[in-house]
Amino acid sequence: MTVLENDLLKVTIDNQGAQLTSIYNKRTGVEQLWQADASVWPWHAPNLFPIVGGLINNELLIDGHPHQMGRHGFARQSEFVLLKSDDVQAVFSLPGAEKFKEIYPYKFDFEVMYMLIDNALRVTYKVINLDKKTIYFSVGAHPAFNVPFHKDEKYEDYYLEFETEEKLTAHLLSSEGYFNGTTANVPLDGKKLWLTKDMFKNDALVFKNLQSREVTIKSKNHSETLAVEYPHFNYLGLWAKPGTPFVCIEPWLGCADTEGEPKNINKKENIQKIGVGHVFEAAFFISM
Repeated sequence: MTVLENDLLKVTIDNQGAQLTSIYNKRTGVEQLWQADASVWPWHAPNLFPIVGGLINNELLIDGHPHQMGRHGFARQSEFVLLKSDDVQAVFSLPGAEKFKEIYPYKFDFEVMYMLIDNALRVTYKVINLDKKTIYFSVGAHPAFNVPFHKDEKYEDYYLEFETEEKLTAHLLSSEGYFNGTTANVPLDGKKLWLTKDMFKNDALVFKNLQSREVTIKSKNHSETLAVEYPHFNYLGLWAKPGTPFVCIEPWLGCADTEGEPKNINKKENIQKIGVGHVFEAAFFISM
C-alpha cells in the first residue's frame, strides 16, 4: 500500500488496480471511502480502462475481430507498478504488455497519478500511445463514498447538489448492463437530488448532457461535504447497491454498449483516441 498524507487528508492506494482504498478526513475524523465489504460490493474506487461499462457478449471489436473483455476493462484487476511517490503524490503505471495483446492489441502505457492539494485529491489518467497506429479507448472512475458520514444519520438525510440547476435525463440500462434506448426524467429539488435507498434499484443513472462539472454530497444535518469535480469528463454515472450505505459518483469518458449489434471500437459511443506519438490526460478532483 502507498500512503499520501498532509495536514488535512490521509489517502491509501493499492497497487492492485492502482485503486484508492481509503480517504481519511483528518479534520472530521471520517473515513470517506467505502471499505469494500465483499458481501455487498468488493471494490473501493476501481479505475476503468480500456472500456467503461459492459460489452455485448463481453466482446470488444477491434478491426472487426472480437476480443474477450469483462465489464469496465482489465485495469481494475491488474497489478500496477509504482513509478514514484513522495508524501503527497504517487504515479502508478500499467504498461501495455504481452499479457494484454490478445484482448487489447495496442502498445500503450496507462498511468494513474494521485496528488494531494490541501483539502483535495487530484486523480489524473494518462494514456501514452506507444504504437504505430491510432489507439482507441475509454477511461473512467468509479469511487464509492460512505453515506452517511456519521452513524447517527440516515441515508435519506443526504443529497447530491449539482453545480447548476439541471433538467436531468437519465439514460437507462437493461438488466444485462447495456443501454436500452430509454430515458427517464430525474426530478431535482432546485440543485438537490435527495438520496433514497431504492433510487438505483434499476442500476446506475447515467447522464450524458450535464451542464454541471461538479457534484457535492451534502447532509441536511451539518456542513461537512464531499465534492467531485470532473472538468474533463462529459458523462457521469451515479450508482449504489440498493439499500447500502454508499454512493458512487463516476466521471466517464466512455460508456456501455447499446442493445443491438456490437460496434467496432472506433465507432463506440464517446470513444477516445490518441494519434501516434501522442499523450492523453484527464483529471478529476475529490475535495472535502
